[in-house]
Amino acid sequence: QVQPVESGGGLVQAGGSLRLSCTAPGSTFNINSIGWYRQAPEKQRELVARILSGGDIDYADSVKGRFTISRDNANAKNTVYLQMNSLKPEDTALYYCKVQRNWRDYWGQGTQVTVSS
Repeated sequence: QVQPVESGGGLVQAGGSLRLSCTAPGSTFNINSIGWYRQAPEKQRELVARILSGGDIDYADSVKGRFTISRDNANAKNTVYLQMNSLKPEDTALYYCKVQRNWRDYWGQGTQVTVSS
């Protein structure tokens, strides 16, 4: 299996928190980036946050200061967490993990995040 495996997500009230997890199978040595993207109904998929192989991190402006992405390299696990705090109704979307490995993109199945007002 080369697709990442996601977990987390769910329904939360505005102001609440959720944590998403993404695990990429395989070696750690040929991963270019791991990140989270989201797609709301009738909108294009957009970057939320990603970690590059060199350790640099990118965030969408809309989530800066509220979301934190981190990577767990212990025991050679390619696991990335997205801690989402101060959630807003506009954060409601299907969240996808994407692993770029050898410059090819592998997408997870997606996990739904719904924030009620």
